[in-house]
Amino acid sequence: MKEKIYLPSKEFKKKAWIKNKSFYKEAAENPVKFWEKQAKTLFWFKKWSKTFVQNPPYFQWFKGGRINITSNIFENNVLGFENIKNKVALIWEPEPIEEKTIRLTYNDLLRKVNSLANALKKNGVKKGDTVGIYLPMIPEVVVSMLACARIGAIHSVIFSAFSSQALKIRLEAAKAKILITADGYYRRGKEINLKEKADEGIKGTGVEKVLVVKRTDSQINWNSEKDIWYEEAIREEKDFCPAEETKSEDILFILPESGTDGQFLPIYHTMGGYTVQAYCTGKWVFNYRLEDVFWSTADIGWVSAHTYNCYSPLLNGATFLIFEGAIDWPDPDRWAQIIQEHAVTSFYTAPTAIRMFMKHGAEILKPYNLSSLNLLGSVGEVLNEEAWQWYYKEIGKEKCPVVDTWWQTETGSIVISSLPGVGPFKPGFVGLPLPGIKTDILDEDGKSCPAGKKGNLVLLPPFCPSLLTGIYNDDKKYREVYWSKYGSKIYCPGDTAIKDKKGMIKITGRADDMIKIAGHRLTTSEMERAILKLSDFVEAAVIGVPDSIKGEIPVVFAVSRISEEENSLEKEIAEQIKKEIGSIALPKKIFIVSDLPKTRSNKIMRLLLKNIFLNEDAGDLSNVSNPDSIKEIKEKIIQ
Repeated sequence: MKEKIYLPSKEFKKKAWIKNKSFYKEAAENPVKFWEKQAKTLFWFKKWSKTFVQNPPYFQWFKGGRINITSNIFENNVLGFENIKNKVALIWEPEPIEEKTIRLTYNDLLRKVNSLANALKKNGVKKGDTVGIYLPMIPEVVVSMLACARIGAIHSVIFSAFSSQALKIRLEAAKAKILITADGYYRRGKEINLKEKADEGIKGTGVEKVLVVKRTDSQINWNSEKDIWYEEAIREEKDFCPAEETKSEDILFILPESGTDGQFLPIYHTMGGYTVQAYCTGKWVFNYRLEDVFWSTADIGWVSAHTYNCYSPLLNGATFLIFEGAIDWPDPDRWAQIIQEHAVTSFYTAPTAIRMFMKHGAEILKPYNLSSLNLLGSVGEVLNEEAWQWYYKEIGKEKCPVVDTWWQTETGSIVISSLPGVGPFKPGFVGLPLPGIKTDILDEDGKSCPAGKKGNLVLLPPFCPSLLTGIYNDDKKYREVYWSKYGSKIYCPGDTAIKDKKGMIKITGRADDMIKIAGHRLTTSEMERAILKLSDFVEAAVIGVPDSIKGEIPVVFAVSRISEEENSLEKEIAEQIKKEIGSIALPKKIFIVSDLPKTRSNKIMRLLLKNIFLNEDAGDLSNVSNPDSIKEIKEKIIQ
């Protein structure tokens, strides 16, 4: 069967920033010189002395340069601040439908950022100090990040659904001096008391002061020695605060990441390299235009929202939208309502969300006019071919490029994707490495894999400007986790992939999602893709569990779009796995469920499924966006 390849329309190509492949050629000839050229587009207080310096496994971009990301967002924006100051920068959509949308212009945002920056300084925050941010998806979370960057303070955003214990660990890891939180927020119609978790989380940490945003106006505990109302802190402050000149290699933010083996990794990104790549990748991949409204559904607690729900659109003078609630609440079409209401032009979401849309069917889209959309994006997990096609046809109406994207918390910005004005777009494949970025796929011996052979995806020097340069206060872990498999000159992100004859890359899963069945190594993601080829299923999660005979054996959890006898659906899955992979991969158990547990960024929680199946401690469940799914799964397993 011939593979389907798609190209951008002539209409889209006309307004694309990058229109032809010559851009790739220029970058490939000298990647360092290429990134230097991109960096010159931005404002620097002092130009760098060396563009790229490497002492494996350490490296620096724009060494000696001085920059501030907020200066490039506001007074020295590439479009000219006078041209954008009255343009809407941020649209905030609250969860309660009866509440009003808030729109902040670039000038509004700058004044709020400056006032908070001055308030932070008054409360003892200095350049290089860390500020913890434990806020929901409200405008103040963006203001807080920018205010920290403005004065050279490091911000560490902690996902608002994390428990008090998870908060405490992250505050301690980042050595936070101040915490910015809120009294509460709304989630699926419920009022969440965030301050209560914050009070517990700061116990025993170095947090000296807590700024509290009034969101729900609910009754909360108050410690007059530590707590300060956010609104009162900024009320008397001047709305002018000059941007601090920071070194290119100074830390911009710390974003703790849970490692694949359960390690806790306080990853950090530096000011210069991150600013350059965040600016470029947003322009290239999302094609920001003055008239565009960009919406990423990711929560600000994750890197995808740091970069594309804050820094990248602002660096490009774009308008972006943030939403407080769940995109399927109070009705499964809430996301479509938002796109229509705000004339969203670019929509960036996760494959699990797309498959959720599929589950509800295209019928729910009929009342809505989604013609404002001109680009669709995907991030977070592998976007299977069926979901790609549905996204393209039902939401994009076959006129919007679908830019699947691969990157990590560690890379800071997009690394692999098809450029929307160039293409091609191949369902199931992420695309080509972005211009200026060198990748390869290596076998276990470190040799390049030919087309069609699976291996480990790696990044080669000069890597990319926004790649992490360390783990906060843990150099040993930095070396062990990222620079040990193939030596100190090759960055190994831990994902497996294949490429086609034209170099297009397909991510096949995590290197650690392998299960060994009677000596045969198989990936759970391979089985999941096989299941999702069946039209009856919209989601699947496969885990490996111990088996006394075979060592490990797969267990399947699948969500069906139809109402059929479970035995029939289970049989369908078993036959499909046998057909696609072989009898060796036949599951021990197959569970047909109505939903799979997910984080608020819509990632399926496979480790949680494994713990539930093995009747082990499920751990902290505060990050589960749909806790009802856990109850159903437990009941199924017991039956």
